[in-house]
This record gives sequence, structure tokens and C-alpha cells, in this order.
Amino acid sequence: MDFKAIYAVVDDDFEAVNQFISHHLDSNVPLIREVGDYIIQSGGKRLRPLIAILCARAAGYQGDRHVDVAAIIEFLHTATLLHDDVVDESNLRRGRPTVNAVWGNAASVLVGDFLISRALQLMVALRHPRLLDIFSQSTNTISEGEVLQLINVRDPNTSEENYMRVIHHKTAKMFESAAETGAVLGADQVSDHVDAFATYGRHLGIAFQLIDDVLDYQGDASELGKNVGDDLAEGKPTLPLIYTIANGSPEQASLIKDAIRSGGLEHLEQIVETVRASGGLQYTVDKAAEQTRIALAAIDHVPASPYKDALFRLAEESLKRTY
Repeated sequence: MDFKAIYAVVDDDFEAVNQFISHHLDSNVPLIREVGDYIIQSGGKRLRPLIAILCARAAGYQGDRHVDVAAIIEFLHTATLLHDDVVDESNLRRGRPTVNAVWGNAASVLVGDFLISRALQLMVALRHPRLLDIFSQSTNTISEGEVLQLINVRDPNTSEENYMRVIHHKTAKMFESAAETGAVLGADQVSDHVDAFATYGRHLGIAFQLIDDVLDYQGDASELGKNVGDDLAEGKPTLPLIYTIANGSPEQASLIKDAIRSGGLEHLEQIVETVRASGGLQYTVDKAAEQTRIALAAIDHVPASPYKDALFRLAEESLKRTY
């Protein structure tokens, strides 16, 4: 996936966000500074801040508060990753050991809490009630998504409907909030387009997670920055597995169900082949493509601009990514 041309459209804005993040990760507590530096050096695509910036500019915003909004989005997202890695007992993210693998679970949870509290400080400083409302509601929804996912772990009877609800809450809501808060800043220019940007973000987020589900069974660990089969090892019934259980042979369904219950990778190669043969991977890719079409249709009537073009490219390229 070629992000460079997309980032180049808002290069100065994105650099301002990176500087803002670095400055506001600072703390008088040495461990927070140390972990903060580690997080920054770990990189990552920072798609959610990018979406906030692009939507703000596409909505006609000319100020600089979109930098604050993008940083808040990244702080909240990073906090969820720190907490996720503890819950999932993950040891690899973005190609590096996770914070909990280096400093332990307690540090990962507490620094995640610090990021949430710092994001709250920045929200209040904006003095923008509508933005505060969006951020607060999305944070609550994402927390619910984490719990919904926890309920589904090691449950081979999870339905597609329940799984889609999980990824809407847990993943897509942050994309949606990034797009919506960015657009709200430009609401004076195109007030009727805020919902359109929010819809774009929501469906892009769903598509992004579905491609993640596919990559867990056919990706390259060196590109993904995590171990192939991690979702299965954690007993997560993702869409390729759910489809295979519902549409594969009784033997295939039994294999997948047992793997979800045990969370083991003993038969990973066989499971990967089974999910592919049953059509589970292609079904998930097709679902992601459908979500992408909905996302693009939502902003089709937004006035033309380089920022709108970048949002289109971002959605289209997301379907092709290998990491």
C-alpha cells in the first residue's frame, strides 16, 4: 500500500501533528517519558489522525485545531492498543516487542490510562462542546466493543451479525470519530457534509478490520508487524472463520470450532488452507470491498478537492494492502 502520495497532500499538517504528539507525551514521570518515546519510535501508519486531517481540509477548514483533534484521536487509539496487548497477551506489534512485553502489564495499563487522561485534557482545552460529545461517546462505544470481543473469545458459535457489531464498536468507531471530528471543524463551510464524512469513516473502518482479518491468515509477519495467526491463537472468531464454520463441510467446521475453543496454532497450516478452500478469505475480501463502496459513495457529493481525492485513494488502497 502506497501511503506516501496520500500523506504528501497534508505533509505540513501531519508533521505538525507528530510534533504535537511528541510534546504532549512529555511527563515529569520518567517511565511515562520512556514508554512515550518507545511508542513514538514504534511508528505505525497513524491512519486515524490522517483521516481527521483530510476530512477537516476536505470540509473547508482553514485553521489549526485539526492538529489537536488528530493528536487526541491518536492518543485514544494508542491507549486502546496498550490495553489490548495486555488483554490479548500480545508480545509483538508494529514489528517490535509490545510495551507490556518490555515493561510488564502494569506499566502498559497505566501508561494507557495516562494517554486517555491527556486526551481528556486536550479535549477540554478545545472548548468545543460538539467535539467533546463525539469524543466522549466514541470512547464509551469503543470500551463496549472491547467487552463484546471479550465475550466472543473462544466462542465458535459467534454469529456474523455479532462479529460485525464488535468491529463497528471496537475498530470502526475510531475511524468514524476521526472523520466526523475533522469535518465538524469545517462545519461552517459544509454543514450538510458532516454526516457524510462520519459514514465514510465508519465504513472505511469496517473494511480496514476485515482486511486485517484476511491478513491474519495470509500475511507476512515481517510486513504485518505481528505474528500470523495471532487472532486464532487468542481464540478470536473472526469473519473468515465464522464463514467457514457456516459454509464449510462438517469436518472443516469441526476443525475451526476446535481451534477457536483451544486457541492453539497446532494445525495452523491446515486451518489456513481450510479457510481459503471454503471461500472464507474471499468472502471477507468481498465484504471489505462492499464496505469500501459504501464509504466512497458517502462522500461522492462532497466538493472536489485534493483532500477528497486523497480520501478516495486511501479507501481504495486499503483494500490492496499487505500490512
